[in-house]
Amino acid sequence: MEYNFKEIEKRWQKYWIDNKIYKVSEDTAKPKYYVLDMFPYPSGAGLHVGHPLGYIASDIYSRYKRLQGFNVLHPMGYDAYGLPAEQYAIQTGQHPAITTTQNIKRYREQLDKIGFSFDWSREIQTCDPKYYHWTQWAFIQMFNSYYCFDEQQARPIQELIDVFEAQGTQGMNISCTEELSFTADEWKNKNEKEKQEILLNYRIAYLANTRVNWCQELGTVLANDEVINGLSERGGYPVEQRIMRQWSLRVSAYAQRLLDGLEKIDWSDSIKETQKNWIGKSVGAEMKFKVKDSDIEFEIFTTRADTIFGVTFMVLAPESDYVSMITTDAQKADVDKYVEATKRRTERERIADKKVSGVFSGAYAINPLNGKEIPIWISDYVLAGYGTGAIMAVPAHDSRDYTFAKHFGLEILPLIEGCDVSEESFDAKEGIMVNSGFLNGLTVKEAIERTKEHIEEKGLGRLKTNFRLRDAIFSRQRYWGEPFPVYYKDDMPYILPIDKLPLELPEIDKFLPTETGEPPLGRATKWAWDTVNNKVADTTQIDNKTIFPLELCTMPGFAGSSAYYLRYMDPNNDQTLVAKDKNEYWRNVDLYIGGTEHATGHLIYSRFWNKFLFDINVACEDEPFKKLINQGMIQGRSSFVYRINGTNKFVSLNLKDQYETTQLHVDVNIVDNDVLDLDKFKAWRPEFATAEFVLEDDKYICGHGVEKMSKSLFNVVNPDDIVEKYGADTLRIYEMFLGPLEQSKPWDTNGIDGVNRFLRKMWSLFYKNDQFVVTDEEPTKDELKALHKLIKKVTGDIETFSFNTSVAAFMICVNELSALKCNKRTILKDLIITLAPFAPFVAEELWNALGNTESVCDAQWVAYNENYLIEDVVNYTISFNGKARFTIEFAADTANDEIEKAVLAHQSAEKWLEGKTPKKVIIVPKKIVNIVL
Repeated sequence: MEYNFKEIEKRWQKYWIDNKIYKVSEDTAKPKYYVLDMFPYPSGAGLHVGHPLGYIASDIYSRYKRLQGFNVLHPMGYDAYGLPAEQYAIQTGQHPAITTTQNIKRYREQLDKIGFSFDWSREIQTCDPKYYHWTQWAFIQMFNSYYCFDEQQARPIQELIDVFEAQGTQGMNISCTEELSFTADEWKNKNEKEKQEILLNYRIAYLANTRVNWCQELGTVLANDEVINGLSERGGYPVEQRIMRQWSLRVSAYAQRLLDGLEKIDWSDSIKETQKNWIGKSVGAEMKFKVKDSDIEFEIFTTRADTIFGVTFMVLAPESDYVSMITTDAQKADVDKYVEATKRRTERERIADKKVSGVFSGAYAINPLNGKEIPIWISDYVLAGYGTGAIMAVPAHDSRDYTFAKHFGLEILPLIEGCDVSEESFDAKEGIMVNSGFLNGLTVKEAIERTKEHIEEKGLGRLKTNFRLRDAIFSRQRYWGEPFPVYYKDDMPYILPIDKLPLELPEIDKFLPTETGEPPLGRATKWAWDTVNNKVADTTQIDNKTIFPLELCTMPGFAGSSAYYLRYMDPNNDQTLVAKDKNEYWRNVDLYIGGTEHATGHLIYSRFWNKFLFDINVACEDEPFKKLINQGMIQGRSSFVYRINGTNKFVSLNLKDQYETTQLHVDVNIVDNDVLDLDKFKAWRPEFATAEFVLEDDKYICGHGVEKMSKSLFNVVNPDDIVEKYGADTLRIYEMFLGPLEQSKPWDTNGIDGVNRFLRKMWSLFYKNDQFVVTDEEPTKDELKALHKLIKKVTGDIETFSFNTSVAAFMICVNELSALKCNKRTILKDLIITLAPFAPFVAEELWNALGNTESVCDAQWVAYNENYLIEDVVNYTISFNGKARFTIEFAADTANDEIEKAVLAHQSAEKWLEGKTPKKVIIVPKKIVNIVL
């Protein structure tokens, strides 16, 4: 019987579906294990071979844990909202739901072919109203909550209203956009609109004027990671900073808990460090500086208030409201020009850019400690969203301030005795203070404490902890996203009744913004809320008394991906996001696999979202993902042909230096082991139909290089093609064999034949000349040793995600068993169980051939036996003066003195001894005998 992978894989795909092999339910008799992949956005291009890398790794681990007796939850779904589908809809007029459905169908077909153990009964799609019902529900909970720092948790907004009624803002330690102060009487005297405006200052989901990345061409706000060098990632359109009234989520309130939580989870140090830097905790002081000849004063935040005597200039962020307030008439034109230019750059770009730029405002601030006048500059290296959007610059002791001061010829005043700042700034963490008034003569440590006391004694400011982490902008001016369950009365947002969710996307005629600049939902004819009948009403019926306009923005992509892991636990529950008993069984994700690109987006937002749900007793764990593995990228292995300049003739790689040529990319799918298929090349593009070739050994050899896998570079490999030619098991094993999971590596089909040959060689242990040759004979010691050496290696490798070395171990074991002519059922049964996570199709086939009636998925993982790994004999290398000359086998327990006698008496030793008496005999146990002459 031949290894017919096409027939085998088709048969077992059907078996798995018909018998619901991967369907899972809660089972308290088994320990649980939850494996999750970062679910894909279903693009029209489908999967290329780089996409399944993480899925294959998670599938191996899921199958392994199931074989170990765990109840494994391994779900999959689709992150189905997003700009690409909407842009395609704008271009074609086709509803994004249609293309999204088509793309999901294509992804599902591809995923099934590769043989993943996903429980598809739990599939979710973020564009499904049954799913985004709970995204809208979570938003409402956030709208109806505030964050209490004393309790370190979200609390109901009604509690806050009760406190305002009783005592106003007195004694409150809560998260807010702006610090407000009012009494209980003042609160009671405010009208409904004023109260609602105040509450927005505290709500976790709130509406406020916010600086955003606005893309006019796309007609929407973009997240920082959707903007590259001032252009939109999608389409490459200009992006500028703009103030807009937007929904935001108060992620900053959770900054300390997000930091603390990193100590509880098993993530890589690099990802943790990235998150720590993004959260950016700073402990320091907030101080007020007055502007000369005006009543204006502004606050700065500094972690080193002791350096205030070294302030030689101030810097405002270009977006700061103070810029227009303090800029002099003489400097206005220059300032306006600079501010306008800054609008086209994101905060992330400004942080990364080391170029010096800035403009003088014409105004001066007064140093509160010594009354010195300090010039106020404007520069994009200061961000409006961090601290107060203003800094005191101490160039002698800060590298960026130093560079700025040098560039513009500003004063640099050292504060540490004996320090040299002629070429660079000096790290002022130690030393004796000078040029510092009442701090002179103190150590730096003493000066820091004395300055804190002075600031509080004199009322110059206050001690404060700041975080770089910004609140998440939650509005998108586009159609294809979750609608907000919000209507507007007197320009204030109000929430729909929870029992009326989901609020579904309405039909619209076009997916562009309206002619008056409103988001696409402004085109909806039925997009108002009837508060009497609690239902959607026609927009023409809006009367602002009982029928009100609904929100025209939609939620961003991360809305649907922030708590999806919880919904997988209970995907069909229409009463709650997740039932308490199911959540308490599955708890959180034990293993999460995905890309590093989500470190500061999805992984921050999902942790925040989960902590909020933990606060309101929906999630039973405050961290969603216990262990995180970041898979590397599979890069494209591009192929090149070389056209002789001025001709349509192409020269093979090793002959190209004889001609003047131009290198061109060629479709890798018409190249096999670097050999170009000439007929397919001619048919590939019309201009190559008449191509001629200069060959070497009757072949055209292509050049190659490693680049990003991209359609434009013709190096995209479709997994369907690999499965069609070699089978899914070969694809799975080969992707793992390419290199360590967490490293990026190039795709190179040159090695895939070897993996396919390995599977065929393993098959031949079971079948010879179409005959099943497995016997019930007892295995030999060597066969058991080969098997248990493999089991030990693979068990350790799976636990450490070293799948590439497992594949090598399989190949070695099969070679050893083949050499031993092993066809013993005892050996082959355990070999198949060990292989099953990696190659499930062929494992099912051979498991069945061995007479088993249940799926190999329900077998039991084999524990290796160390007794089988004990060596009976050891091969010693015999060296003379350090040079290896021959080998001798000894029993493993032979004593050193017996080994020495036997070596010296051996006939092969005579030649090298030359009649001399050895000075010394060195024996390295079980390895080497070195005779020193």
